[in-house]
Amino acid sequence: MVEEDVRIQVRLVMEERRRADVYPADVLAGIDRIADLRRPFLTAQELAADPAALRDTEVLLTGWGAPVVDASLLEAAPRLRAVLHAAGSVKHIVTEAAWERGITVVSAAAANAEPVAEMTAAQIILAARGVPGSRRRYRSERMLAAAAAASGTRGSTVGLVALGEIGRRVAERLRGTGVRLLAADPFASASDALDLGVELVSLEELFSRCRVVSLHAPLLPSTEGMIGDALLERMPEGATLINTARGGLIDEEGLVDVLSRRADLTALLDVTAQEPPAADSPLWSLENVELTPHVAGSMGSDRGAMGQLVADELQRLIEGAPLRHRIEREALARMA
Repeated sequence: MVEEDVRIQVRLVMEERRRADVYPADVLAGIDRIADLRRPFLTAQELAADPAALRDTEVLLTGWGAPVVDASLLEAAPRLRAVLHAAGSVKHIVTEAAWERGITVVSAAAANAEPVAEMTAAQIILAARGVPGSRRRYRSERMLAAAAAASGTRGSTVGLVALGEIGRRVAERLRGTGVRLLAADPFASASDALDLGVELVSLEELFSRCRVVSLHAPLLPSTEGMIGDALLERMPEGATLINTARGGLIDEEGLVDVLSRRADLTALLDVTAQEPPAADSPLWSLENVELTPHVAGSMGSDRGAMGQLVADELQRLIEGAPLRHRIEREALARMA
């Protein structure tokens, strides 16, 4: 008698709108080859209406619109042992009940970090060249003399606030561009900085010395509103602030105050405290503020990299190999 092949039971629950981007057909086919990926795929709302759908589930695959892994979900999923999240932060979906149960948690934040680092590095190079200021001057004067507001990147000092997953990638992308890199991060070691070619300094010194400052810190109670008017006033003539991290890192009232008085400064904001900002927010009307609608992260087909990361981690989980993107409970407090 041939022994039946018993494969791990997997269920996919996330919003339908972005499901095909995050888990494209080739990624799903790869998962089907190694696990029993149950159909139909569900949204969090559909799961709430039928919690028994998780009765035999051992691994939950998620993405945007994931269900919260709380006590009620765990009660409905007695065999659940892992949650693999094909998006960024897991803070909003993983509860104490999940940690107490010993659920293995994986985040695809590393895959999401790559497009953020790519866009940020591009913005840094443009800002270091003085492009934002020259663009405004060109629009105002309509003369090629506006090019005088631009400069070369070599020798420009760039500051990174935090050297986490994205900050490190940005630093690596800026190698060979001629910029000098500073970083402010209380958790970064001297050896980390040396490997990245970065000089560690205080936050105050970073804002005082850098032509471009890029934010990469997580939004925590200790970092909320940390970038206020006192730091912004320290920025050199013609400096640029870039935020592709979290809008709440900036005290926006202080930002508006400083930028209203200092037309030489520029803020490139891909994220804001409220998204989008209120219709009457000065961020829309200030000429030295450029807003983008939270596009630095994975968009469209780029999101498939997160689904592939989750599929690769599922393979390792099945094989009993060490997971590369496991989130530990203790580390979560310092993460976005």
